[in-house]
Amino acid sequence: MAERTFALIAGGGTAGHLLPGLSVAEALVAAGHPRASIHFVGAERGPESELVPAQGFTVDVLPGRGIARRLTPANVGAVVDLARALVRGIGLVRRRRPAVVVVLGGYASFACGVGAVLARVPLVLLEQNRRAGAVNRVLRWFATASAVSFEGTDLPRATVVGNPLRPEVRAMAEHPQPAAARAELGLPADRTVIGVFSGSLGSRRINEAVRAVVGRWAERSDLAVRHVVGVRDYDDFVVDVPTPPEGGLIYQVLRYEDRMHLLLDAADVAVTRSGGTVFELMAAGLPSILVPLPIAPRDHQMANARAVEATGGAIVVPDAELDADRLERELAALLDDPERLAAMGRAMRAAATVDAAERAAAVIEGVARG
Repeated sequence: MAERTFALIAGGGTAGHLLPGLSVAEALVAAGHPRASIHFVGAERGPESELVPAQGFTVDVLPGRGIARRLTPANVGAVVDLARALVRGIGLVRRRRPAVVVVLGGYASFACGVGAVLARVPLVLLEQNRRAGAVNRVLRWFATASAVSFEGTDLPRATVVGNPLRPEVRAMAEHPQPAAARAELGLPADRTVIGVFSGSLGSRRINEAVRAVVGRWAERSDLAVRHVVGVRDYDDFVVDVPTPPEGGLIYQVLRYEDRMHLLLDAADVAVTRSGGTVFELMAAGLPSILVPLPIAPRDHQMANARAVEATGGAIVVPDAELDADRLERELAALLDDPERLAAMGRAMRAAATVDAAERAAAVIEGVARG
């Protein structure tokens, strides 16, 4: 006899939505729910097809794509795909009759959220950002509970749990080994390390500012920079990369970082965007210069960044204000004041919620029990 579905976890399309869901699923397994009783529903275009089965969970993927926030011909196809996904998502909920449906956000979760409402299955919203995404805002009127990352997130019946961490990031946070991390990444043990990363695609504005600062600081023998450029601009960027002299600044340039937990552990300060990664920065106790993505829906990256800044662990620089002069000034102020840098690290770590996955799982179990 097939295992009854306890939780149907819907959403994804991006790793930022999916990975917290996988962490919560593992917490539910640790709490005693069979792995086969947890089922994922995600997007055909997302990473779910590979990442979910790799962790031993089953998954269905739905057609669809995001709908642009302006009138475009592509939106016609997006609406058709959404209608198809809606029919399939409602059918999945009716067939599986889970004890609870968990919505991660992203367009792929909408169909199962509607299915939960129609089938009268309890609905839990999991929100990664300070300002809730479009799907969660639509479904909030029907949700039994919300597990949110920040105090003050605009969802009802909310419990602040933090944003569930990837297992390797959590392990790093609980047992930091910066010297070992530096050795594995080829970074020196006796220098201040600046980590630069801005999502898988990267940020042209951040990249250009960092390139200029590296050129200005090329002679510095006390610094190392590990710069994750991103896949979109890497090929153009590496055509003209600064080459510091021997004995000067150490500069590592990468297309993509597949060992982010090591970089978080190895770095002394980060320059980055402010999506869900802010919770990894806090878990690592990593002082940060946050440059929010200006086109993020509802400006949620700025809201995230301001919330982290309020803890005392980060400096916020609006995207439009970032250039080489501003970045050099902000970095120099931190590097020249080790006590301030250390205090920021302590503030970040104090604000972290390393056990967010277990907290979210507890909310889900409470809803399922009624």
